[in-house]
Amino acid sequence: MPHSFGYRARTRDLFSRKFRQRGTLPTSAFMKELKVGDYVDIVANSAVHGGMPHKTYHGRTGVVFNVSRRAVGVEVNKQVRQRILKKRIHVKAEHVRQSKCRQMFLERVKRIESAKRQAKEEGRKLPKEAIKRIPRQPKEGYVVKAVSAEGSKPIVVYPLPFDDML
Repeated sequence: MPHSFGYRARTRDLFSRKFRQRGTLPTSAFMKELKVGDYVDIVANSAVHGGMPHKTYHGRTGVVFNVSRRAVGVEVNKQVRQRILKKRIHVKAEHVRQSKCRQMFLERVKRIESAKRQAKEEGRKLPKEAIKRIPRQPKEGYVVKAVSAEGSKPIVVYPLPFDDML
């Protein structure tokens, strides 16, 4: 049986709402404060058909470039063959949410700035190790000591020779 190639083709599971999250939206879904330059996640809400993004943008993160009464303009990167294009799309505010992608970065900036301020008050310079991120290092090596019941030699296990069970 031939399948359709419509705008929402193959989105049965992609756009489905979660358990006990179906039905009309709460008022808080419409009362979002979004500003130009904010990072937002595009998550299509199937309860609102108007202003819904195409399925290729579902789950993408972008930057707000325009805010109107009902819609938000979002700039998203999209891979087209070998290139990455900046696509500008307008979606309704119900289909976007504030992204948490910069949360750890902003917390780190606050922590470093307060440490710099404190070091300046004390009259010393903050070392680079306190500012730069260091990746998690490998665990330190150690020697495993084998101790058995009869002494310090390990027990050696050998396979049984093949025995015909006939």
